[in-house]
Amino acid sequence: MNRLTARWADTATGGTVFSAAGVWPLLAFLADGAWGAARAELADAVGLPADQAAPAARELLTTMGSMPGLRSALGLWTRHDLALREEWRSGLPAGTHGVLTDDLPAGQRALDAWAAERTGGLIERMPIALDPGVVMVLASALALRTEWPRPFEELPLSPDAGPWQGRRLAGLRRTGVRLDRAGVTNGPHGYVTELKVPGDNGIDVHLLLGEQRMTPGQVLGTGVAALAHQVTVVPSGQLPYGDVGPGLRVEQQRCATPRPPELSVTTVAYDIGARHDLLDRHGLFGLTTAMDTGDGHFPGISPDPLAVGKAEQSAVAQFGALGFRAGAVTAVAPRYGAGSRPDLRCTTTIVTARFDRPFGFLAVHRESRLVLTAGWVTEPLPYQG
Repeated sequence: MNRLTARWADTATGGTVFSAAGVWPLLAFLADGAWGAARAELADAVGLPADQAAPAARELLTTMGSMPGLRSALGLWTRHDLALREEWRSGLPAGTHGVLTDDLPAGQRALDAWAAERTGGLIERMPIALDPGVVMVLASALALRTEWPRPFEELPLSPDAGPWQGRRLAGLRRTGVRLDRAGVTNGPHGYVTELKVPGDNGIDVHLLLGEQRMTPGQVLGTGVAALAHQVTVVPSGQLPYGDVGPGLRVEQQRCATPRPPELSVTTVAYDIGARHDLLDRHGLFGLTTAMDTGDGHFPGISPDPLAVGKAEQSAVAQFGALGFRAGAVTAVAPRYGAGSRPDLRCTTTIVTARFDRPFGFLAVHRESRLVLTAGWVTEPLPYQG
């Protein structure tokens, strides 16, 4: 997953947030049911042989489910007319399979509710929209939360230089004695300063500042490399005096009485949200062949030829004085490949109801048939488009 994180970071060009951990298990389960070129491309994106992908995804989901501060979930919804191979479906976590009905608005509401509930409201809607061509939705949800044992002090911050110069920002400041929380590494593209902000439940946030000429992918890639010990981070307490890294200075100060070394941190609060169409980067995620609707690519999932029609992610991240929160919902929606639509020779009856003038409503508890609320609608909300 970290390898996919670094590769995804290489495509970043501006402010964004994303979660490879949300994409990876979906790609792994798709690889397990794919064949031919699609299977090879998905296996390359996952970084494992396709026959090892599904067991690794199950192990990953189990592990993430036991991490304090992290909620994770997997969901699968299929149309009633899609034949699903039991051996593939049974490899998913228990209780994940639901049904897509012909009522698209109701189905969309159910998917949106699932996304909101699984992320504690951080992501309010499923990133993909249902349409008549969607026959299956495979989705993951992640939500993490951690609090700082020692909160930051909030203060206004007005940088003297750089792109934020002259702006009045929400600044955060904190001092401590752990000099090893900050350090510098000389990565393949330049120097990067790393600051570790530990949470109270085993989740840390690493802040990374590179040289001004470095790209987001280069800085984030260096941070990923540091996690794998591919580059060495030298703690600030072992660095010489002076400007020793991007945004990092070590100096000696006089004091009236003996006192321990001190690490003073100043940063900014942020709240970032982003949506990603994974098919815009189909090569990165191993979906190039799987997108081709001229053929089917997942015989291990269904005997009906399937191709990936949609793949998207919504993600948010919030960093403040008290802690950090982040959430991501990722969804892949296959559709039928060419020549694979069900036989539609049967007929049925269609009834259309129009509520286009004032009407009343009752909200009823099904088991007791108790009316919980009632009303009359005279002023529908205006269209905001």
